[in-house]
Amino acid sequence: MLKLSSRLLNCSCPVVRSFKGTLVKPSAPLYHRNISYSDVTMSSKSRMAKRIEGGGNNVWVEFGRLTAEHNALNLGQGFPNFSPPEYVKDSLCQAVKSDNVLLNQYTRSYGHPRLVNALAKTFSPLHDREIDAMEEIMVSIGAYESLFCSMQGLVNPGDEVIIIEPFFDCYEPMVKVAGGTPVFIPLRPTKSEGVVTSDDWKLDPAELASKFSDKTKAIIVNTPHNPTGKIFTRDELTMIADLCKKHDVVVISDEVYEWLVYKGHQHTRIATLPDMWERTVTIGSAGKTFSVTGWKLGWSIGPKDLIHALKTVHQNCTYTCPTPIQEAVAIGFERETPLIGKPECYFNELPAELEPKRKKMAKFLSEVGMVPTIPEGGYFMMADYSKLNVQMDEKSDEPKDFQFVKWLTKNKKLSAIPPSAFYSAEHKHLASNFIRFCFIKTDETLEKAEKIIKDWKATLA
Repeated sequence: MLKLSSRLLNCSCPVVRSFKGTLVKPSAPLYHRNISYSDVTMSSKSRMAKRIEGGGNNVWVEFGRLTAEHNALNLGQGFPNFSPPEYVKDSLCQAVKSDNVLLNQYTRSYGHPRLVNALAKTFSPLHDREIDAMEEIMVSIGAYESLFCSMQGLVNPGDEVIIIEPFFDCYEPMVKVAGGTPVFIPLRPTKSEGVVTSDDWKLDPAELASKFSDKTKAIIVNTPHNPTGKIFTRDELTMIADLCKKHDVVVISDEVYEWLVYKGHQHTRIATLPDMWERTVTIGSAGKTFSVTGWKLGWSIGPKDLIHALKTVHQNCTYTCPTPIQEAVAIGFERETPLIGKPECYFNELPAELEPKRKKMAKFLSEVGMVPTIPEGGYFMMADYSKLNVQMDEKSDEPKDFQFVKWLTKNKKLSAIPPSAFYSAEHKHLASNFIRFCFIKTDETLEKAEKIIKDWKATLA
C-alpha cells in the first residue's frame, strides 16, 4: 500500500506551536517571528539545519552572475526572451482590475475553483478518465513546489528515490531534505558521430532493474526530458511502469514540457499505462505551457490518496497561490482546450515556432565543430564540444564542462550551462564533454549567437 510520509500523520490542518508549546490554529497562512541580532550571535544554534548543509551551491546563481559580469549573450537559463500570448497577459490584467473584489484575495488553498475545473476539463480526456477537480488536483507555486510537496509528503527517512541522470538540479536536494536517499541511474548516449538525437540517450534495462529494492519509495521520471530533450517512448515507460508495479513504487512524473513536442514524436503520459494512475503524481507548469515562467504556477494531478499527501504539505507551507494568476491561467486553458490538436492552438503553435530555432542552433553548433543532440521535445540542446581545441586544466578539481562554460562566457561572450551540475558526484564524468544551450529565444538573439560562433570558427581555420 502506498502511504504518505510519517511526518504528515495527524497533520490535517495548519498549526503554529507557540513558544510555550501550545498548539494554535492560525487565522492566516503565514506567521513570522522577529528574531533580534542578540538571538543568534555567538551561538551554535544559529547555524543552518544539518539536513540542508551542502545545498547552498546553485548553478543558476553562479553562471547567471558570470554572464552578467562579462555581459555575455545568455543561452543558459531556460526562459523565453519574447512575449507570451497577448490574451494571456490581458487575462491577468483583467483579473486584477475585475469588479469581483475576491479575485485579489485568498482563494481555495488547493487551487482556485475556476483553474482546477479548467485543468480537469483539459486533462481528463488526455488521461482517459474523469479527473475530480477538487480531490485529484493541487495547484502549487510552480512545478517546483509540486516536486517539493511530493518529496515531503510521500518520502520517509531511509526511503530510496530513483533519479534518472541528467536531472533537474532540485531533485537531489529535495529528496535529501525529506530524509530520503537518492539512487542514480544515467541515460547514456549511444552515438557520438553523425546526427545524434535525444532518442539516442538510453537507459540500460538491467541497470535500471538493479536500482529497485524493498527500500525504493519512488522514481522521478522527466519527459520530455531536461536537458537532453528525450521523449521517453511507450516501451521505455512500460519498462519503468512494470518495475514500479513489481516493487510497489510511486512515480513522480515531471511533465512540464508536455506540449513542447516536435513533429514525428508523441508524448505518452505514464499515468495512462495500465494500473499506473493509482501510483503516479503528474506535475505540470503554467510557466512552460504559456511561456510565463515568472508567474510561478504549477499543479499536480493524481489519485486522491497521493494528492492528499501533497495537499497536507502545501497547506502548511505556502497555503495558497496568487488568485489573479490562477484566474488568468484558467482563462488560458478555457481558450486553448477546445483547440487542442488544431494548428491554431498555442500548444501547437509554440513547438512549431521553435522548430526552426532548433534547426538554426544545431546548424551553427555543428559548424564550429560541436556535435549537438537534436531534442525531440523541450527547448534545450546538449552539445558535445570534445572535438574543439580548448585547453582545460586537467589537474583542477573543477569539472571540465564548468571550465569550458566559464572560458566560453569570458572569452567568447556566450553563456551556457555545464550539465555535470545535473549529475551525481559518481557520474559527473559522463557530462564532462557536454554543454547545454537554450533555444527558446528571439531570432535576433540566436543570430547574435550564430555570429559569435562563426567569428570563433574563423579563428580556428
